Amino acid sequence: QVQVAESGGGLVRPGGSLRLSCAASRRIFQLNAMGWYRQAPGKQRELVARITIGGNTNYTDSVNGRFTISGDNAKNTVYLQMNSLQPEDTAVYYCNMEYDRGTRSYWGQGTQVTVSS
Repeated sequence: QVQVAESGGGLVRPGGSLRLSCAASRRIFQLNAMGWYRQAPGKQRELVARITIGGNTNYTDSVNGRFTISGDNAKNTVYLQMNSLQPEDTAVYYCNMEYDRGTRSYWGQGTQVTVSS
Protein backbone atom coordinates (compact mmCIF):
# COMPACT_ATOMS: atom_id res chain seq x y z
CA GLN A 1 0.00 0.00 0.00
CA VAL A 2 1.30 3.45 -0.93
CA GLN A 3 1.46 6.06 1.80
CA VAL A 4 1.22 9.74 0.92
CA ALA A 5 2.48 12.31 3.40
CA GLU A 6 2.27 16.09 3.42
CA SER A 7 4.51 18.54 5.25
CA GLY A 8 5.04 22.27 5.47
CA GLY A 9 1.84 23.54 7.03
CA GLY A 10 1.75 25.97 9.91
CA LEU A 11 0.72 29.38 11.16
CA VAL A 12 1.50 32.42 9.04
CA ARG A 13 0.47 36.06 9.05
CA PRO A 14 -1.65 37.53 6.24
CA GLY A 15 0.56 38.32 3.28
CA GLY A 16 3.04 35.61 4.21
CA SER A 17 4.14 32.50 2.37
CA LEU A 18 4.30 28.76 2.94
CA ARG A 19 5.51 25.85 0.85
CA LEU A 20 3.75 22.52 1.14
CA SER A 21 5.42 19.28 0.12
CA CYS A 22 4.01 15.84 -0.50
CA ALA A 23 5.72 12.55 -1.24
CA ALA A 24 4.59 9.01 -1.89
CA SER A 25 6.28 6.16 -0.03
CA ARG A 26 7.06 4.38 -3.27
CA ARG A 27 6.63 4.88 -6.97
CA ILE A 28 3.00 4.93 -8.14
CA PHE A 29 2.28 2.83 -11.17
CA GLN A 30 0.34 4.67 -13.89
CA LEU A 31 0.46 8.03 -12.12
CA ASN A 32 -1.89 10.40 -13.91
CA ALA A 33 -1.82 13.65 -11.95
CA MET A 34 -1.03 15.15 -8.56
CA GLY A 35 -2.94 17.80 -6.74
CA TRP A 36 -3.76 19.74 -3.63
CA TYR A 37 -7.19 20.05 -2.07
CA ARG A 38 -8.28 21.92 1.01
CA GLN A 39 -11.13 21.79 3.47
CA ALA A 40 -12.05 24.66 5.75
CA PRO A 41 -14.26 24.14 8.82
CA GLY A 42 -17.87 23.71 7.81
CA LYS A 43 -17.06 23.63 4.10
CA GLN A 44 -16.64 20.94 1.48
CA ARG A 45 -13.25 19.83 0.30
CA GLU A 46 -12.24 21.75 -2.81
CA LEU A 47 -9.56 21.44 -5.44
CA VAL A 48 -6.84 24.06 -5.02
CA ALA A 49 -4.38 23.10 -7.75
CA ARG A 50 -3.62 20.13 -9.95
CA ILE A 51 -0.77 19.16 -12.24
CA THR A 52 -0.81 16.36 -14.78
CA ILE A 53 2.20 14.20 -15.59
CA GLY A 54 2.42 16.20 -18.80
CA GLY A 55 2.85 19.40 -16.82
CA ASN A 56 -0.56 20.96 -17.40
CA THR A 57 -1.80 22.88 -14.39
CA ASN A 58 -5.08 24.28 -13.21
CA TYR A 59 -6.00 26.34 -10.16
CA THR A 60 -9.14 27.35 -8.41
CA ASP A 61 -9.89 31.00 -9.15
CA SER A 62 -9.28 32.23 -5.62
CA VAL A 63 -5.62 31.17 -5.63
CA ASN A 64 -4.73 31.95 -9.24
CA GLY A 65 -1.65 34.17 -9.34
CA ARG A 66 -0.78 33.49 -5.69
CA PHE A 67 -0.19 29.73 -5.55
CA THR A 68 2.09 27.65 -7.76
CA ILE A 69 2.01 23.87 -8.04
CA SER A 70 5.00 21.87 -9.22
CA GLY A 71 5.88 18.22 -9.24
CA ASP A 72 8.46 15.56 -9.91
CA ASN A 73 6.84 12.60 -11.63
CA ALA A 74 9.84 10.31 -11.22
CA LYS A 75 9.94 10.89 -7.46
CA ASN A 76 6.16 11.11 -7.05
CA THR A 77 6.46 14.36 -5.17
CA VAL A 78 4.37 17.50 -5.48
CA TYR A 79 4.76 20.96 -4.04
CA LEU A 80 2.51 23.95 -3.49
CA GLN A 81 4.11 27.36 -3.12
CA MET A 82 1.61 29.66 -1.47
CA ASN A 83 2.23 33.41 -1.50
CA SER A 84 0.16 36.37 -0.35
CA LEU A 85 -1.76 34.13 2.02
CA GLN A 86 -5.06 35.41 3.34
CA PRO A 87 -7.24 34.31 6.28
CA GLU A 88 -9.65 32.68 3.85
CA ASP A 89 -6.85 30.29 2.85
CA THR A 90 -7.02 28.74 6.31
CA ALA A 91 -7.84 25.06 5.92
CA VAL A 92 -6.49 21.55 6.10
CA TYR A 93 -4.60 20.93 2.88
CA TYR A 94 -4.60 17.43 1.42
CA CYS A 95 -2.32 15.93 -1.18
CA ASN A 96 -3.89 13.74 -3.84
CA MET A 97 -2.21 11.45 -6.35
CA GLU A 98 -4.34 10.10 -9.17
CA TYR A 99 -3.50 6.89 -10.96
CA ASP A 100 -5.06 4.27 -13.19
CA ARG A 101 -6.26 6.92 -15.70
CA GLY A 102 -7.55 9.04 -12.85
CA THR A 103 -10.04 6.45 -11.64
CA ARG A 104 -8.27 5.95 -8.31
CA SER A 105 -6.40 8.17 -5.88
CA TYR A 106 -4.15 8.10 -2.89
CA TRP A 107 -4.76 10.75 -0.25
CA GLY A 108 -2.53 12.18 2.44
CA GLN A 109 -3.63 12.76 6.01
CA GLY A 110 -3.65 16.53 5.58
CA THR A 111 -1.64 19.42 6.94
CA GLN A 112 -3.11 22.45 8.70
CA VAL A 113 -2.53 25.91 7.26
CA THR A 114 -3.65 28.79 9.43
CA VAL A 115 -3.43 32.40 8.27
CA SER A 116 -3.96 34.80 11.13
CA SER A 117 -2.53 37.96 12.60
